[in-house]
Amino acid sequence: MVSSFRVSELQVLLGFAGRNKSGRKHELLLRALHLIKSDSNPAVQIKIKELYRRRYPRTFDSLSDHSDVMKSLPFYDVLDVLIKPSSLGPSTVQRFHQEKYFIFALTPQQVREICISRDFLPGGRRDYMVQIQLRFCLSETSCPQEDNYPNSLCIKVNGKLFPLPGYAPPPKNGVEQKRPGRPLNITSLVRLSSAVPNQISVTWAPEIGKTYSMSVYLVRQLTSPLLLQRLRMKGIRNPDHSRALIKEKLTADPDSEIATTSLRVSLMCPLGKMRLTVPCRAVTCSHLQCFDAALYLQMNEKKPTWICPVCDKKATYESLIIDGLFMEILNDCTDVDEIKFQEDGTWCPMRPKKEALKVSSPIIPKIECKYLLKIDYHWNGMVAMSVLIYSKSLYFKYVIYVFKNRILDQLN
Repeated sequence: MVSSFRVSELQVLLGFAGRNKSGRKHELLLRALHLIKSDSNPAVQIKIKELYRRRYPRTFDSLSDHSDVMKSLPFYDVLDVLIKPSSLGPSTVQRFHQEKYFIFALTPQQVREICISRDFLPGGRRDYMVQIQLRFCLSETSCPQEDNYPNSLCIKVNGKLFPLPGYAPPPKNGVEQKRPGRPLNITSLVRLSSAVPNQISVTWAPEIGKTYSMSVYLVRQLTSPLLLQRLRMKGIRNPDHSRALIKEKLTADPDSEIATTSLRVSLMCPLGKMRLTVPCRAVTCSHLQCFDAALYLQMNEKKPTWICPVCDKKATYESLIIDGLFMEILNDCTDVDEIKFQEDGTWCPMRPKKEALKVSSPIIPKIECKYLLKIDYHWNGMVAMSVLIYSKSLYFKYVIYVFKNRILDQLN
């Protein structure tokens, strides 16, 4: 908000806070931004909203409506509302496809914020940390809505076709393919000028019983390390909360014949199969097992699903907590990967038992052999000589057939 203030508004704000209000605009702006970071006085925040409302009355009202319509995105901070949520109502003129036009203009300060956030990527591509974001959702005010596209959606920004995300694979055969709902970054097609307005054309196929809304925001993209820092700033949950949960789980049920007296929990993250560094879980989860916050945020930065890897239930960023008991355990036990909780809330490490190796000398069996020479005379004039070898473990029999005269000569 402050970034869009004029010199007179910056001077009013600094004078209200008792700060120096003389100098050029960029100096006043730096002082005002430093004031916001260093001073958490509620009166200053109220004054900022008052000055912003005076200059952008409709925009401010739209910013208030935004929280009631669209679900907030953890990896984006909303800076301004460029087009408030507007209904894509059906028209009586066209039957099969509907078309609607929207126009918005950027202020000089908004243009400046976008331009200075530009980052050059490999291959000559450009990316912006401050973006113009287009979102669609169902027109439902009972609860904040997730991103949801109308059927046969087609978007043009300033006459240029905007490419939509690809279709998700259908869950079952015969089910119609649906594009995954996600915010659309249209910054590359927007005229970054305060002198020329921008036009968005939306074409869609109406559905019976469904009405969609469309809105445009100026947002700042965040990174997983920054979200991890914000999660740490929320504080660590008191270890007594986890101890109470352990006692509740291990309390004997009088109606059950089976009593659980201990609970084994792993210190390895189920996502990366590595030891936990920042153990966390959602307050909506009923299990004790934690997962690593840093890895969880990195995975959702690439593909935002926000599903708990332990119980497969929703684990939104707002519901994440850092477990203080597991932090203590990780600091105390650096050589184990598993622990066991007792009924009273205490715990003990589960170390693998070391089996003693017995080294025995090899036993060479003694073999006693007896030899017997046996000569058999056969009807055809052949003689058979058998050598029998007797032993405890071996028995060999060799039969040698030779001619009678040759054997007899050897025997003589």
